[in-house]
Amino acid sequence: MAPRPPRDLVPALVWGLSLFFSLPGPVWLQPSPPPQASPPTQPHPCHTCRGLVDSFNKGLERTIRDNFGGGNTAWEEEKLSKYKDSETRLVEVLENVCSKSDFECHRLLELSEELVESWWFHKPAEDLLKDASSHSELQFVPPPNEERALVRQQEAPDLFQWLCSDSLKLCCPSGTFGPSCLPCPGGAEKPCGGYGHCEGEGTRGGSGRCDCQAGYGGEACGQCSLGYFEVERNASHLVCSACFGPCARCSGPEESNCLQCKRGWALHHLKCVDIDECGTERANCGADQFCVNTEGSYECRDCAKACLGCMGAGPGRCKKCSPGYQQVGAKCLDVDECETEVCPGENEQCENTEGSYRCVCAEGYKQIEGICVKEQIPESAGFFSEMTEDELVVLQQMFFGVIICALATLAAKGDLVFTAIFIGAVAAMTGYWLSERSDRVLEGFIKGR
Repeated sequence: MAPRPPRDLVPALVWGLSLFFSLPGPVWLQPSPPPQASPPTQPHPCHTCRGLVDSFNKGLERTIRDNFGGGNTAWEEEKLSKYKDSETRLVEVLENVCSKSDFECHRLLELSEELVESWWFHKPAEDLLKDASSHSELQFVPPPNEERALVRQQEAPDLFQWLCSDSLKLCCPSGTFGPSCLPCPGGAEKPCGGYGHCEGEGTRGGSGRCDCQAGYGGEACGQCSLGYFEVERNASHLVCSACFGPCARCSGPEESNCLQCKRGWALHHLKCVDIDECGTERANCGADQFCVNTEGSYECRDCAKACLGCMGAGPGRCKKCSPGYQQVGAKCLDVDECETEVCPGENEQCENTEGSYRCVCAEGYKQIEGICVKEQIPESAGFFSEMTEDELVVLQQMFFGVIICALATLAAKGDLVFTAIFIGAVAAMTGYWLSERSDRVLEGFIKGR
């Protein structure tokens, strides 16, 4: 039950505003929940390392281009030789090698910064490996003693090969995969025969399984998949083309070139013919469903509400009528229960529904505790209908007091003091007399009667 508003005007307004703002807003004003974003997939460390090296190389190009180009050529060549391998240039490049939001790049740079400095400043490899041994997250394999030499850019110009593959052991050469960089199926030179992607290629992970293109299959994508046939094949080349629709295996693209059919079809004179599952025992539909044949398959659809079991759509294909329906000709039609006395309650009337009926109260009645009772129509209430008798008396006195004050004010403006006193007394008496004899009229006006 809703709380009743206070009788005074100002508290009533405050109450109304507080109630309005406490109610929930309409649906279109409610804040919609944030969409559930799927967690981002983490890039493979090899891809992160490749991106870092690419960004590093771009930084080298940018720093040379931005710092030199025009002016005294001899002076530039002298300064360029000092700046080329300087710490200043390395710091400038590393400051911008990772974007602010690329967490994986920053993490990898933090772990491999000493390696990059060693490559840049030509540190001995054994010092490099000693410094790097503290990084537990990256595994390094020390080279044999005879291979421990100065790591120079001239000797290892490919930073990606030296850093990502040889030092960090994150990447493999193209066409290989896994911790040991094994060749992908089909060989490292042409993984998956050129017709698929080798899982984990170029990284130290993955299974090496070939994900073949449409129409190709086999371990190394070296044969045509189901539903395709060979158009051309030689030692290095294979072309597969699609069979005619329902053919699973074929010798050509024509309808009559089928050798094997897909499920739901039967081979007949080198052609695939649709099987009508609804006419065989292959269909498996429920008791209140009927079968509809489709190309290569079938569908189970619900019977009409009027049917208990059916052979097709609509009330004319029923095996038996549902309760509340009767056979009329070839159809099951609704029974109008309201034609008989089915609602015995007083002041009730029957309302027919599809397959049934319901008992409702007649117009002008409402149901209370299972009985239809005549509705009481409330009298139209005035604006101040809830005011008590004492409050009406006070309001009447205020009304006539306002009239008295108005008359007294008009008299006083004319400096007629005695006249004002006289008029005020007369007005007061008149107001008292009227208030005694016009209660019923004024009360009816206030209550809106």
